Amino acid sequence: MGKRTSLDRRGFLKGSTGAGLLICSSQVAFGYKANEKLNVACIGVGGQGVSNTRGVSGENIVAVCDVDEKRAAQMLKQYSGTKRYTDFRLMLSEMDKEIDAVVVCTPDHTHAVAAVGAMKQGKHVYCEKPLTRTVHEARMMRLTAAKHKVVTQMGNQGSASEGVRRATEWGAAGTVGPVENAYLWVSDGSATMTRPKDTPAVPKNLDWDLWLGPASERPYHPSYLPFIWRGWRHFGSGSLGDMGCHTGNFLFRCLNLGELWEPGGSREAKRIRIEGEATGVHAEGYPASTRVHFHIPARGDLPAVKLTVSSGEKMRPSADLLHGKQPGSFGSLLIGTKGSIYSSNPWNTSSEILSKDKGSIKEPPKTLPRGVGHHREWIEACKGKGETFSSFAIGGPLTELIQLTNIAGIVGEPFHYDTLTGEIPDHAGASALLHRSYRKGWTL
Repeated sequence: MGKRTSLDRRGFLKGSTGAGLLICSSQVAFGYKANEKLNVACIGVGGQGVSNTRGVSGENIVAVCDVDEKRAAQMLKQYSGTKRYTDFRLMLSEMDKEIDAVVVCTPDHTHAVAAVGAMKQGKHVYCEKPLTRTVHEARMMRLTAAKHKVVTQMGNQGSASEGVRRATEWGAAGTVGPVENAYLWVSDGSATMTRPKDTPAVPKNLDWDLWLGPASERPYHPSYLPFIWRGWRHFGSGSLGDMGCHTGNFLFRCLNLGELWEPGGSREAKRIRIEGEATGVHAEGYPASTRVHFHIPARGDLPAVKLTVSSGEKMRPSADLLHGKQPGSFGSLLIGTKGSIYSSNPWNTSSEILSKDKGSIKEPPKTLPRGVGHHREWIEACKGKGETFSSFAIGGPLTELIQLTNIAGIVGEPFHYDTLTGEIPDHAGASALLHRSYRKGWTL
């Protein structure tokens, strides 16, 4: 597709907000055609980036960006006429008027810089989970998306599944009664990370400086990539960050935790007390196992709830809470007065109701739209059709919760989190972990 004016093309495409505003009348006003394709740029095209690029391949892939030249070259073979970059900052600058939407699939530590930069230019963004490396960055992603009225989607792909949507309907309808205890757990903690002392040569196909991005400088080592970066606190978010936004998806929605981040009400009513414990805490990575209790205040008609989030086999809930079922490696569990909602699937793609008297459980009607596919849903919302189920308005607070779990495990002492201000007022060590430093040229 050739270049179009800002008013003619992106002016329309920006009209569907993160809240999913339907603007069918604007389609006529801007001369929009239902079969018109978005111009999409993909940042990070290895690993999960391959799948995400494939997920939007029905649109125009106008640029790919990857710090690994081999991976970028492999992707270019599939998309003729696509431009290649190693620095997404340069790509966003040079192709500002040619790009409508951006897919971000880099390591966690560069998510925010890439996505915030794109959103400030008015581009719609799909970003992998966890949304960001820090609590502060997650908050900035949510606020930036709202300010610039762009369509967003976090990459917890189970959101499009029947398991997530049906469980969400059960929770909204109060199917299992009031919930005062909930559990979220992931398989493992993290291995002990020791910073390597040797300095092997950087592979010729890799731009190590650009891979570091906003992170402080350190020599290249294969102990950092690929994938292993997830366990390093400098770059990733540990096992909880890797899977928490998947496994905790329907739980966050059923408990209506997003209410705590909405304006209004007293600060006390929005403040969460957090108590954490962990084993194998070390400076470079994440604990070997973690268990954190969130004491969450009442939300509207919902009672206060104690949410326990954990990693590691010994930190999982007992089988008696699961009506005799042995807890799997992953799980989300809501315990109500009439029964429980449970998913043992890491992505919540399947869920069930546990009850001693299932005959007394009344199935509520289906009220949510069924998914057309996580990527397709985002694409259609960018064009004004429907809304995304995992926008940054939800993905941001969910990521904050997961990253607060990491902080609580690391400090091992209780503190309070103010959801309205994004501050920890009573623990300096925990407060320091809400933020990170950025290298020059890589700020938000």
